[in-house]
Amino acid sequence: MNIPGSSRIDLIAHLKHHALFTAGPYTLRSGLVSDWYLDGRQTTFDGRGGRIVAQCVLEELAPMVTAVGGMTMGADPIAVATAVCASRPLKAFSIRKEAKDHGIGGRIVGALLAADVVAVVEDTVTTGGAMAEAVAVLREAGIQVAQAIVLVDRSGGKAAARLADVGVPLTSILLPSDLGVT
Repeated sequence: MNIPGSSRIDLIAHLKHHALFTAGPYTLRSGLVSDWYLDGRQTTFDGRGGRIVAQCVLEELAPMVTAVGGMTMGADPIAVATAVCASRPLKAFSIRKEAKDHGIGGRIVGALLAADVVAVVEDTVTTGGAMAEAVAVLREAGIQVAQAIVLVDRSGGKAAARLADVGVPLTSILLPSDLGVT
């Protein structure tokens, strides 16, 4: 059994050991350049790391949420680990970058229903663009978005403001200072 806060401490340790790179410069998805880079998939795709991530997300997940997911690839392992580790029924979903033109098409992958209430998840956020895009895609499909959760928020408040503009609260599990970077 985890003691309060131990999941967060375990997440910091796993990210620092496996996913944090500090020999920049690195160009981020946003186009910004940074001296450090977090490859969250080094933790989220790892068995132990995935369990730690799931526990951290579950500690922040609103009780009415029935599904977790977001933009592929960053959200995929977080969503699956969280759904698998949950002690309550919880679905995982993914949002493609573009609609598929074969099969049943669309951008949303997973068994979401109009009655589902979702949390958008991501490993790292710099501007909030990917999370805001996920919210827009979900709302276009008639899905209610209750919250957004990010493992590491490097946005300095920009992502929270961007999501607040569309009525979605953002919970940041860690900040760069928690990892010893700025």
